[in-house]
Amino acid sequence: MWLYLAVLVGLYLLRRWYRERQTVESLTEKYVFITGCDTGFGNQLARQLDARGLRVLAACFTPEGAERLEKVTSDRLKTTLLDVTSTERVAAAAEWVKTCVGNKGLWGLVNNAGINHPVAPNEWLTKEDFAKVLNVNLLGLIDVTLHMLPLVRRARGRVVNLSSVVGRLPVPGGGYCLSKFAVEAFSDTLRRELSPFGIRTSIIEPGGFATYMLNDPEKHLQDVFNQIPPHVKECYGQLYLDAYYRFICSLVKKSSKNLCLVTDCIEHALTSHHPRTRYSAGWEAKLFFLPVSYLPAAVTDYILGCLFPKPAQAV
Repeated sequence: MWLYLAVLVGLYLLRRWYRERQTVESLTEKYVFITGCDTGFGNQLARQLDARGLRVLAACFTPEGAERLEKVTSDRLKTTLLDVTSTERVAAAAEWVKTCVGNKGLWGLVNNAGINHPVAPNEWLTKEDFAKVLNVNLLGLIDVTLHMLPLVRRARGRVVNLSSVVGRLPVPGGGYCLSKFAVEAFSDTLRRELSPFGIRTSIIEPGGFATYMLNDPEKHLQDVFNQIPPHVKECYGQLYLDAYYRFICSLVKKSSKNLCLVTDCIEHALTSHHPRTRYSAGWEAKLFFLPVSYLPAAVTDYILGCLFPKPAQAV
């Protein structure tokens, strides 16, 4: 029995390996629009796809980011400035993309732009702190997608949304986890709605990577701690703040610098005949976050509870 099971599993994996190695044709004629290309995954992906011969349309937040990217890429790559929280600028970017792609349409839309701060225990934050993250990571992503869909439909192309493992298993407080859970839901509904048009939608779920992590976690947390009411400070205490700071620093220190683990997944989603629905990037995503996310809530709460400090007035 076990032998038959092993054979079936082996045949399934062999079939998947074979299917995923098949790539689409005429990649050098296909246009891909990427948001958030100043640094991090977007920057690495733009250079990677440009080197492969695709026609990259890179959206940067700053002129300096666009200039740096243009210096290290070919003449095929074009840049534009984009703040995804501004509907006017998103509409202008869509018109620019339409001019670039012409009748070919847009083969790939990669929603990469995002921020992860402010991050702190939820009670320390304000509604505006949550809105700041959601406006970029969720509402900006939705706005860009809605404006670009007619061009993607024309090419029967791909939509790739950057989520996170904390979109499956929330760890730190703040709007980041909320935004990534919502990106997962939006991507799932989008995949089902667009499938009849021949459009494939993929979700990328990276683990911890050194992209836009906090430059000064101690100052960030201290600034947040200073703004909360005195009675909340008393409940948590300075020791909790110090322990939470050490926890955030450990996440930053352990973050992988190998961004290709993520950009290779995005490239596969754009170039494979049979892209996956979800891609998990990084060993901590595969071996910790995803398995723990399937455990009963009581077990998950216990495991994560061991990682976080206890407030001063904890029962």
